[in-house]
Amino acid sequence: MTLEQIKKFKYWQTRTIIVSMVGYALYYFVRKNFNTAMPSIEATFGITKTQLGLFLTLNGIIYGVSRFINGFIADRVSARKFMALGLALCALVNIGFGFSDKMALLITGTAGGGEYITALTIIMGSILLLNGYFQGMGVPPVSPLMTHWVPANELATKMSIWNMSHSIGAGLIFVLGALLVHYFDNSAWRLCFLIPAVISLLGAGALYLTLRDTPSSVGLPELENQNAEEKKQEEESVKRPLTSDPAYHKAFLRHMVFGNKIIWILAATNFFVYIVRFSMLDWGMMLLPGSKGVSVAVAGIMVAVFEFVGGNLGMVVAGWATDHIFGSRAHRTCVFCMLGAILSTIAFWYIPDTASPWLLAIPFTMIAFFIYGPQALLGIAAANQATKEAAASANGILGIFGYASTLISGLGFGFVADHYGWGMTYVVILVFAAIGMLTIASIWNAKADGYEAAAQFDAERAK
Repeated sequence: MTLEQIKKFKYWQTRTIIVSMVGYALYYFVRKNFNTAMPSIEATFGITKTQLGLFLTLNGIIYGVSRFINGFIADRVSARKFMALGLALCALVNIGFGFSDKMALLITGTAGGGEYITALTIIMGSILLLNGYFQGMGVPPVSPLMTHWVPANELATKMSIWNMSHSIGAGLIFVLGALLVHYFDNSAWRLCFLIPAVISLLGAGALYLTLRDTPSSVGLPELENQNAEEKKQEEESVKRPLTSDPAYHKAFLRHMVFGNKIIWILAATNFFVYIVRFSMLDWGMMLLPGSKGVSVAVAGIMVAVFEFVGGNLGMVVAGWATDHIFGSRAHRTCVFCMLGAILSTIAFWYIPDTASPWLLAIPFTMIAFFIYGPQALLGIAAANQATKEAAASANGILGIFGYASTLISGLGFGFVADHYGWGMTYVVILVFAAIGMLTIASIWNAKADGYEAAAQFDAERAK
């Protein structure tokens, strides 16, 4: 590239990271708002923790399925259009959720009783399923975006910065939810859906107008995420077919994604990481008051700190460590992160509920610091292993495993809390965290990326 092209590329790379960060943070505005509203929904309508957990599980499973399906689509369509459309659809169904009680009243003709609650539960659950599917349109476009705009040797650091969007979005919505509950009490549940939906609709329009898919779409040359082996193959005139060739793309997916043991181990680890993450994030507004005696408003602030401080710092530090200490081998960083999450959870569990919220917040925030490293790095590792041609597809598999975890962190967690108390939920978290650490440790010696394997695949097909 010329000096002028380098400057232009840096501008568009930075713009792409920032715009997609803001866009995905807004996805959380119309996703984790349900978690902020859960205490008010329970108090207003008498819906049990097990039922709330079922909502979380169904939403999580459909979200995982959606990420899996949309991972294949996102590799083949405009990331800008796809991401903006998904956000707009999430906002619209959130508006519908805000009026779910009115729908139940219209159907049953009454505002109370068993028939009304049944109708309300079905309506809420159905809307959450729709939202779960549309939410799955948020992450898949980001993998091809980042691999087109960020060189492989910088991907862990920059993707860790991008992954702060999760914590920014979730942290802000928990703060907003806590404020709404504080000022409007249990009637705030409706506002927890309507206000974020309006903000996200505006954000969808801005996302469509400001995002760009690839360097070539703004007149710049594409990145060369190649290692020496690939360059050697090209010198020998072994050219990779265009990914628009369906036969080549299917064969490439079979080899680099579905037949890749490392991708499946990363996906299995993602399942365990998300159990820990969602147990704290999705249930924080109820877990903290229930097991540590803090108020709902204080719980909202603690969960926001969990996201903003612990999550963001953890992702950035883990990304830096991956590139500068572990030679871009994200899976090695994840082993130490999982150990840190285990020790932090034990510390938080054993602090008595008579302790001040400030003291409780320290180990609680450290859980986020350690668990958000793998949450960000596993997707980066999958993108590198599958290469930029199949990054979204690989992350689709990680997504379905990650959100299958809501069988445990959603329905299972609610059931355990209802029948055995909050103390037993910590045992569940620790068991799965330990299994996750052992799983990711099994690929300690794996290479940092799959570009050499992809070059070998192309060479063999060319024979």
